[in-house]
Amino acid sequence: MADKIKQFFKKKKVDAKFKLAGPGYKLTEENVSQKITSSGSSHTAVPRSAPSTESRQAAAAALARLGGQRHDHVGFNTSLATIQAQVRRELEAEKKAAASAARESSFPDIEPVQQEELSSPSLAVTGVFFSCPMIGPDVLTKDEWDKKIKEFLYEQLEEEHGLTACLIIHTCNKNREKVGHCVDTLCKYLENIIQNPSEEKFQKIRLSNRVYQERVAQVEGAQDFLIAAGFKIMKLPYQDGEEDFWMFSEENLDSRETLQILCDALQSAEPISLELDRNLQVLLPSQAAKQVDLPPVFFNMTAEELKREQQMRTEALERSMMLRTKAMREKEEKREMRKYRYAVIRIRFPDGVLLQGTFSVYEKLEAVNKFLKENLLNEDLPFILTTPIGHQLSDEDADKTLADLRLVPAAILTFSWDLSSAEEGVREQQLMYLKPEIMMLMQSL
Repeated sequence: MADKIKQFFKKKKVDAKFKLAGPGYKLTEENVSQKITSSGSSHTAVPRSAPSTESRQAAAAALARLGGQRHDHVGFNTSLATIQAQVRRELEAEKKAAASAARESSFPDIEPVQQEELSSPSLAVTGVFFSCPMIGPDVLTKDEWDKKIKEFLYEQLEEEHGLTACLIIHTCNKNREKVGHCVDTLCKYLENIIQNPSEEKFQKIRLSNRVYQERVAQVEGAQDFLIAAGFKIMKLPYQDGEEDFWMFSEENLDSRETLQILCDALQSAEPISLELDRNLQVLLPSQAAKQVDLPPVFFNMTAEELKREQQMRTEALERSMMLRTKAMREKEEKREMRKYRYAVIRIRFPDGVLLQGTFSVYEKLEAVNKFLKENLLNEDLPFILTTPIGHQLSDEDADKTLADLRLVPAAILTFSWDLSSAEEGVREQQLMYLKPEIMMLMQSL
C-alpha cells in the first residue's frame, strides 16, 4: 500500500524534485516492500441498509444477468414488466386521489429526525455515504472513513515514514489554520538546516519552546515528520539543568536532499479526499410519497436548534408585519440555505418512476445532469428538467449550485424529452426512460 502514498504525491507534485521512486531518495533505510495488506482487507464495510432482503437479492440477480452471467431474458423482461405495471397502477391511483400535484411541489415539512428514528420507513435516505478511491472500493459514512483512513496511514508509516507523515498532518487534523501554521514552522526548521548546515543552533528544537508548543506539538503527525527528517529526542544541558530537545543528525538520513524533498512534500500535500456517493435509489410513486424525512447529517443544525429558530422566526414575523424588500427576502433565503449540507434530488419521469440521488448543496446542476445521463436508457437524447415552481432549467443554470437554485434540502424535478431537439420518430416511442439494470434496483414494497 506504500505505492498508493507515492502515487498520491506523484499527482500532487510541483515539479521534478519529487523523484520518489529513484535511488538515493528513499525516506527509510529499508527497501520498499511489496504492497502490504490494507486494513480494508480485514475491515468489514458497513453497507447502506436496503429496504428489504428480497430487494437486494433481486437487484444483485438482475445485475448478474445483465453482466453476462447466466442471461435469462425472459425472466428479466417479466420482472421489468411487473415493475412497469405496478407503476401504472399507482399512477392511476394518484390521479383518482388528486394528490400527485401536491406531492410534486416539494418534500413536505422536512425536518431532521431524531437519532432513534434512523430506521424509520419515512426516511428519504438512511444517511450520507462516501467513497475513497485512494483507499478502496467501500462505501461508508464519513465517520467510518475517518477511522479507516487513519488506520491506513499509520500502517504505512513503516514503509514511507516521511510522505505518510505529511498526509497525516493534512488529513487527520481538521483545523486548517493550525495545519497551516504547523506546515510553515516545520518547513522553517528544515530550511534553516538546509541554508545553514554548520549552524548547531538550527539543529535542535527545545520541546518547551513556546512556538513549538503552540504551532507543532499539538498537531497530529508532526512528531513523525520530525523523525523522518532526521530528528531524535535527546536530553541536553539547558540553563541550570537539562531539558528535552529534538536534535537533528544527518546520520539519521539517507542524504541531505531528503530534507528538501520532505519540505516540498509537506507544502504540496492535501488531505485524502472523499467522494460523495449518490446513494442511487429508484422509487415507485407511493414510496416517494412516504419517504420524505431527512436524517440529521443533512443539516448544519440539530433538530432542536432548527425548531427553536423556526419558532423565533415565526414570532418575529407576527410582531412585525412590515413589508420586506426583494433584497431582504433574498438575504433571508440565503441564510436559510446555509442550514443545509446535502440535498436529495428526485427526478420524476412521465411513467411515474422516480430516480433519487444525494448531492452536496454546493454541487452544480451540471452534476445532477451527469447523474441523470448515466442512468438514462438513451443518454444522447436532449431532455428538460422542470423545478416544482414550473421553471425549466436551462444551460445557463448548469453552472449554478443547488443552493443557488433553491433545490435544497430536497426537491422533485420533472423530466421530459426536449421535443424541439429530439429526432423525428423518437418522440413517442420512448416507453422506458431508465436503463433496465437501474429499473431492477427499484425498492420492493
